[in-house]
Amino acid sequence: MGYKNLEFNSNTIFLITGGAGFIGSNLCEAILDMGYKVRCLDNLSTGKQANIDMFIKQPNYTFIKGDITNLSICMKACEGVDFVLHQAAWGSVPRSIEMPLYYEEVNIKGTLNMMEAARQNGVKKFVYASSSSVYGDSPVLPKKEGQEGNVLSPYALTKRVNEEYGKLYKNLYGLDTYGLRYFNVFGKRQNPNGAYAAVIPKFIKLLLQNEQPTINGDGTQSRDFTYIENVIDANLKACLAPHEAAGQAYNIAYGGREYLIDIYHYLAKTLDKKIEPLFGPDRGGDIKHSNADISKAQKLFGYEAEWSFERGIEAAIDWYRKNL
Repeated sequence: MGYKNLEFNSNTIFLITGGAGFIGSNLCEAILDMGYKVRCLDNLSTGKQANIDMFIKQPNYTFIKGDITNLSICMKACEGVDFVLHQAAWGSVPRSIEMPLYYEEVNIKGTLNMMEAARQNGVKKFVYASSSSVYGDSPVLPKKEGQEGNVLSPYALTKRVNEEYGKLYKNLYGLDTYGLRYFNVFGKRQNPNGAYAAVIPKFIKLLLQNEQPTINGDGTQSRDFTYIENVIDANLKACLAPHEAAGQAYNIAYGGREYLIDIYHYLAKTLDKKIEPLFGPDRGGDIKHSNADISKAQKLFGYEAEWSFERGIEAAIDWYRKNL
């Protein structure tokens, strides 16, 4: 059963932190379409006003401009909320290597503020974004919860700390927390611009502009690219997960494995572009290969990875063609 068939109390309020970002705005849209109330908290540092303009006039939507590093704002945002979907964070492995103190402040302190605010306000479930980067230098494939290696970046460390706090808040305070380890999410409204842009939207944008993209490394690195609809499914099903499944982290992916160079050639062919890529140096802190075992999330809260890479990439290309 897909998430669109899930049912919550008619007066349910969802708080989505980072709701003006890529994943957050897609969650806002999906939940509003289901008829429930959405409260969006974002400081617009990485999220964009354009991602939420379409919601502003909807009666079930409320926007709070604020920062998760401010506990009083987190407390106010959590008042009367049933479910928190905590997406607010600074992403990008390379940027975290350049700015470790900022990542500590936002991703660790900010997440702790949100958990504490959720606890004090009696929130039912706290679902938060973790990352496949927590697997670090572990060579094991597919990646399976409990088989993590040494983290390779400050970003990865912040996500691992988030998971430890999630476990503590469940065990010490009874707050049902669910960590979702996203694997290379892509889809509509993902930002294609800037030095730290994700690879799929960046490739699509440059190819549409007849420019030559650069691949970091030789292109033989592999990823478990995950379409945004799968992530929405995971977040909403985690809100209905049993108490026994709380305090843990879960792989959220399709369960496939795509090589970067193959993706590039697929995009070029689909967009009818005969442009060969450039190759640059490997990025520091990057994992060479990534592929997820998603059986734990499937078993414990009914996660369904309905959108394959091929289906998702067709939808993404269609969106970027219309919106770039």
